[in-house]
Order: sequence, then C-alpha cells, then structure tokens
Amino acid sequence: MSTSLFEVDRAPLAARLRPRRPADLAGQAALLAPGAPLAFLTAATPPPMVPSLVLWGPPGSGKTTLARLIGERAAGEFIVLSAVETGVSRVREVIDAARRDLSIGRPTVVFLDEIHRFSRAQQDVLLPAVENGWLALIAATTENPSVSVIAPLLSRTLLIVLEPLSDDDIATVLERALASPEGYAGAVHLTPAAVALIARFAGGDARRALNLLEAAVSAQPLQWRGTLDEADIARAQQHGAPAHDRAGDGHYDLASALIKSVRGSDVDAALHYLARMAQAGEDPRFLARRLLISAAEDIGMADPAALALAVAGAQAVALIGWPEARIVLAEVVIGLCLAPKSNSVLIAIDEALADIRAGRLGPVPGHLRDRSLAASRARAGDGEYVSPHDSPAGVVAQVHAPAVVAGRRYYRPSDRGAEQGYRRVWEEIRAVLDPPMRG
Repeated sequence: MSTSLFEVDRAPLAARLRPRRPADLAGQAALLAPGAPLAFLTAATPPPMVPSLVLWGPPGSGKTTLARLIGERAAGEFIVLSAVETGVSRVREVIDAARRDLSIGRPTVVFLDEIHRFSRAQQDVLLPAVENGWLALIAATTENPSVSVIAPLLSRTLLIVLEPLSDDDIATVLERALASPEGYAGAVHLTPAAVALIARFAGGDARRALNLLEAAVSAQPLQWRGTLDEADIARAQQHGAPAHDRAGDGHYDLASALIKSVRGSDVDAALHYLARMAQAGEDPRFLARRLLISAAEDIGMADPAALALAVAGAQAVALIGWPEARIVLAEVVIGLCLAPKSNSVLIAIDEALADIRAGRLGPVPGHLRDRSLAASRARAGDGEYVSPHDSPAGVVAQVHAPAVVAGRRYYRPSDRGAEQGYRRVWEEIRAVLDPPMRG
C-alpha cells in the first residue's frame, strides 16, 4: 500500500519540531538576553539552583518548551505534571520524593502545566514545597496569574510573561519546519503570500501555525512534493475562526479593545473587534452589556440618545441572538463611535462617591427634611422649604447640600455635542443656586 512522503503515523509536526535548544526558540528573545530572568538557559554552565517560576502567556508562545529547556538544563530530576489530570495525592507523592532526593543532594524541578486548573486548595499543597525549596516549581498558565494563581504562591515565584509570537517569528518557525529533517526536509515550499496567511491565521500561536501547515500538506495527494500557495492554506483553514477563549484573557482583551475603539470614535477598528468576537461565537448579550456601559460612561450627556440606542440594541439582541445580532450590534457600535464623547457623568458620580467614602456626609438641611409626621416636623427645625414650582424661573435660591460638601462641583459639563446646551442651562441654574452657598 502506498504511503505519503510524510509519515501519517508520526507525532504531530508541532511535537516533532519542539525546540531542543534555546537557540531554536522563536520569539521571547528578551527573556534570554544577558541579565534577563532566563539568561541562565544560555550560560556556559547550568545554574546550581533553578528558581520557581510562573510562565504566563497565550497558547503557542513557548511556555512548555521553555519549561522543558529549563528542566533539561537543571541538575537532578525533572517531572512533568498537568493540572488537568493530576490530583493532590500525586502532588504530595512528588513533594515527598523531592524531599528525599534533596536530602541526598539531588534537586527536583517540577513542571506543572495549566496551573489555573488547580483549585485554591490544590495550589495550597504546593506552598510548603516552594517556600522551603524542596523543589523548584515551573507553573504554566494562559490565564492572568493575579486571578488564577493564589497570592501566597505567586509571591514565592518569579512571574515570567511571554508575548504572542510576531509574524516574523511565525515565519521563522515555518522555515524551520520546511527545512528540518523532523519536518519536511526541503520537500515542501511556501509562497510568501502563504507564509503571510498562515501568520495571520495563527495569531501569534506557533502550534496553530504548524498545525495549519500540516493540514495543508496532508490535503495533498500521496507522494506529493511541491509548493503551497495562499489558496491551499485558505482551504486547509476552512472557516478561519480565530482562536478565542470566552473565559480567558483574550476574551477581555478583545472586549477592552472594542470599547476603547468606540471611545476613540474609530468605527472601523471597533467593527473589526466586534467581527472577531462574533466570528468566535462570543455571547452577544455580553457585547450588548459592554456597549450599554460605554454609552453611559463615554458618551453620557453629550448625546443622551446613545444610551437609548444601546438599550434598544440589548433588547433586540436578547430576542434574536446570532447571526442576526451582528447587524444590531454593528448599528450600536457605529452609533456610539460617531456620537460626541463626554465622561462628565462618570466623573460626577465617582467624585460624589469618593466624598461619601471619605466621610463627608453631614446632616440633611432642616428645610429639606421629611415633615409628614409630627415628630419629623419637630426634628426639621427652623427654615421653610421653598418649592421651585412657585418660582417663575423654576429655580429658587436655597441650600440643598449638607454643609460639609457645600460648594462641591461633581458635575462639570463639557462643551461637546448636546452637553454644550446642557452646560448653558447648568450655568444659569448655578447662578441662582450659588449665592446662598457662598454666604
């Protein structure tokens, strides 16, 4: 039976090409530079002791590769665990063995992948071992360690942040795959456009790039040797859905980018981020909620109709869902982008809250107190409340705020959009209200 030039029963391309030396690592050069946290990986002699580390970065950025390079370079035992399939009993066994080995001068390095899968109680088990130096822990996570790793453990480890690979880094990974004996040994080539497309689809993930290359090669006839072009890569990619973890950091990064693009009035950038999240199957109600907040926070009184638009959009999304929700959300995004911006409402309420938290409370002025009951009338004391409805201007000169915050100006309207008109009204009202507050 005929077989492909590239053996289908071998390990995946990404596994075969995992770097065996620091020099083979694509990206993360800053971490290996002299004086950097991982510079010991390129030192002439291995370090006498490996520090405990937390490696934080997106998928395919090299966390596992770095951990293995560190473990292989360190003296002693190197143990690999995954939080997905490892329980507390196994962790305790490893710790006990590490203590025994350390007593005879043999250190242990433990690589724990996906530490964010461990509960707080499970992570607590690691604390004594790390604190007492019974082992060196290298923990990897794709989620923010400030949330996914307990604070006591994080304070006892060195946090290493890995960045997504650049397009140039992805190109380097692909070149190595095409030339290496563990890859295609020169039998396959990529056009520059194909390389660029793979890098675009990979989104900084080396594993994703290699998987896509392997899929494109596997789609060719048996014994095929040749060049893959942009069309070959596009067919292998199928729908081109971007990698997106709805519970991870990428989820919040994209949401943040969407809202900041709306705040910056950049319609096209905002639509780009909306489309990415829509294509990845993001919950449309989540997006509608974020846009509701943006309407109040970033636009506010500059265009009060923006909040009504966002509310209508949220209601429509709740009724229809994907795929039609994309149209509704796009309308809201465009409307919010083009609206004038003012954060005066946000500043006003936050400054008022800051005064409350600072203890600036003070009694309610007597003429504003409730007078519905006899006891209330007695407590109200001197001073009569004057209704603004009895004034031709609809505003009367009387004190409303407690004395401790008299004269405070929480709301300071901008001169943008509709708020310019509200500012004129505000100034007229303040002209009537301010004199007794200055007296």
